[in-house]
Amino acid sequence: MDSLEKIVSLCKRRGFIFPGSDVYGGFAGTWDFGPLGVSLKKKIMDEWWKFFVENREDIYGIDAAILMNPKTWEASGHTATFADPLVECKECKSRFRADKIAKNINESVTTEEFLKTHTKCPVCGKENWGPIRKFNMMFATHVGAVLPDDDQEITAKNIAYLRPETAQGIFTNYKNVVDTIYPDIPFGLAQQGKAFRNEISPRDFILRDRECSQMEIEYFVNPTTWEDNFEKMRNLQHEFLEKIMGLPENKIHELEVPAEDRAHYSKRTIDFMFEYPNGQEELMGLAYRTDFDLTNIAKASGKSMDYRDKTTNETFIPHVIEPSIGVERLFLAILSSAYTEDEIDGNKRTVLKLPANLAPFKFCVSPLLKNKPELVQKAKAVYDKLRTKYGNVTWDDSGNIGKRYRKQDEIGTPACIVIDFDTLEDDTVTVRDRDTTEQTRTSIAEL
Repeated sequence: MDSLEKIVSLCKRRGFIFPGSDVYGGFAGTWDFGPLGVSLKKKIMDEWWKFFVENREDIYGIDAAILMNPKTWEASGHTATFADPLVECKECKSRFRADKIAKNINESVTTEEFLKTHTKCPVCGKENWGPIRKFNMMFATHVGAVLPDDDQEITAKNIAYLRPETAQGIFTNYKNVVDTIYPDIPFGLAQQGKAFRNEISPRDFILRDRECSQMEIEYFVNPTTWEDNFEKMRNLQHEFLEKIMGLPENKIHELEVPAEDRAHYSKRTIDFMFEYPNGQEELMGLAYRTDFDLTNIAKASGKSMDYRDKTTNETFIPHVIEPSIGVERLFLAILSSAYTEDEIDGNKRTVLKLPANLAPFKFCVSPLLKNKPELVQKAKAVYDKLRTKYGNVTWDDSGNIGKRYRKQDEIGTPACIVIDFDTLEDDTVTVRDRDTTEQTRTSIAEL
């Protein structure tokens, strides 16, 4: 079993992530986060918000609607260009994203280029392909009282889309923010939330799914300063990923995206690649979007997107630096970095060496024996105090103490606190470290 399969197994076994609609046989490209997964995911998102918004004076938060006026996606170019290369096997009728099943090609691959790769169908093993077609990945829906037998013209007027990115909700609110709080430039707007992409072939666990959470910043700058601000934002991403999320520096690689592979709005893009168990995949992107979005909004809406500099009185449409990261991709990067198998006293164990700021539980409190009322009562008192102070503290009195340690190792709890008979005498407890398994005596007051 490879390491990705082991991580997937652990996630379901311990309540991090379940297949979406699992009780009904699942639903491709969707995943549900269980109790421990929700805790880890929320900590990731809270740390990002704290680092990029709460600890800064130049970035502000917004929370835009998921459903937006369809003109949004026309102006942004998504209606026309947000598409992947779809190819269909003529033998078994299976459909795939061409650049994900063939080697050394990109999203702009042509039918001729794809056929030259002599790729075999992953399902039936045949090599009999139809032409490459562009498949728009936006989920369409209908808004309002629309019936299946309504004529096409009426139905078309009610079409809306589930947003494929959170960025446009920021751009459409740019003018609202400038008109209300008039921030000094450069300034940023940050948003966290759901995005939906109708992936042709969801794969690799939560790396490529149809419903995900994004964390994006649109950082508005004077056009003359974009290079300096791009470099500052690039360094900030490394600091966040390596210092706050605890990802190994040697597993993060920058890829300068060539012009032919960049999104239609980008003049420069760096993809931050991460060494996942299945190979290098994109973790996040940093893009220079120029004034593409605001200019298009101005044209489509007829409203000015100009910003007047408070110091120079200069008027211009700001350019944008955009760091964008998928929560699920970051979640998996953290899990795969933390996942460890080692041997303690001749016994193999699995341990998640999660950073303390991200672990679902900070402590696990246990009585040495659950059939001794005096130990249970004292342990409950310690548990209540720690839970009041830290919040994320768990209780475990099932099985022997060794099994409890193994369970907490698997879910990443940094320390286990055991109340024994000595505790009743001197108010000290045994604190067992997850990573080293070392045990020390500590007074309850010092916890």
